[in-house]
Amino acid sequence: MHVALDVWYGPASARGAAIGFVLATDETPAFRIVENFPGEPSDYEPGEFKKRELPYLVKLVDLSRAHAQLTTILVDGYVFLDGGRLGLGGHLYEALDRTVPVIGVAKTRYREAAAIELLRGASKSPLLISAAGMAFADAASFVASLHGEHRIPTMLRLVDRASRDATRP
Repeated sequence: MHVALDVWYGPASARGAAIGFVLATDETPAFRIVENFPGEPSDYEPGEFKKRELPYLVKLVDLSRAHAQLTTILVDGYVFLDGGRLGLGGHLYEALDRTVPVIGVAKTRYREAAAIELLRGASKSPLLISAAGMAFADAASFVASLHGEHRIPTMLRLVDRASRDATRP
């Protein structure tokens, strides 16, 4: 089972979502988890996003594992930053003891972060794909094959929406 994860931050809390799917071409989730995390999130520090988001992602992985054995995790961000430093996805891969490949799907460039550019749909703005536990090229091929005609694949769009608004389907 593949799972896409995302976290939204409010002024005094955070909300995370996990969307599970079996095939890259699926347009409907196999499962959907939305978890509210009370308490004020830590401040955002450029290049140190792990401090803020990693604990929430690990919790979402644990909740997802109750539904299925995970084969791939997709996160909104990078696996590797400039100079080979670990990005959010890389830290998640390490926190999970390298047991599940993690694919980072970033929408904006971060300095000289290691990533493959991937154009989807009619967009002229690439997604930036990186990975741990699998080759970057395989990760980019997987993201290219995900359901959806537009730049952002369906499951990534759904998990973003679920993390922002728990009342939407």
